[in-house]
Amino acid sequence: MSDDWDTVTKIGSKTSGGSSQRETVVRGKGALNQAQRSGAIIGTEKKFATGNPANKSGSEGQRLTKVDRADDIIAPNKVPAEIGQNIRNRRSKEGPYKMTQAQLAQKVNAPAKDIQTLESGDAIKNQALLNKVARVLKISPKTGLPLDEK
Repeated sequence: MSDDWDTVTKIGSKTSGGSSQRETVVRGKGALNQAQRSGAIIGTEKKFATGNPANKSGSEGQRLTKVDRADDIIAPNKVPAEIGQNIRNRRSKEGPYKMTQAQLAQKVNAPAKDIQTLESGDAIKNQALLNKVARVLKISPKTGLPLDEK
């Protein structure tokens, strides 16, 4: 019976047994090299940033965080009117890119209403549609300016 008083049992301890080291996260190339030189067991795992890339200013993830935290209604991002005007100019100008809204919609596999709202500047930003239109009309998806005219 006296033996039971001398032993201690830890329940819920983060390190079981006390002899094994805790897992640590190494940040930086130098710390990784030092761990390799010391002979530690190393497991590497690549994490992909999807939400808020630091190198993109005005990213959609930051806007969604703002929408999530706000109590009032926040309007969605719209395509700038100048891009719609540039698309309309490129599409209606004489040459190889002259076509109607319906023909452009058929080429990008989208409803004609989407092309109409895109050109009017009322469209909610849809980067996939902008990229398709830009590819067909050979314009920049960011500015709407022609790529082949210098």
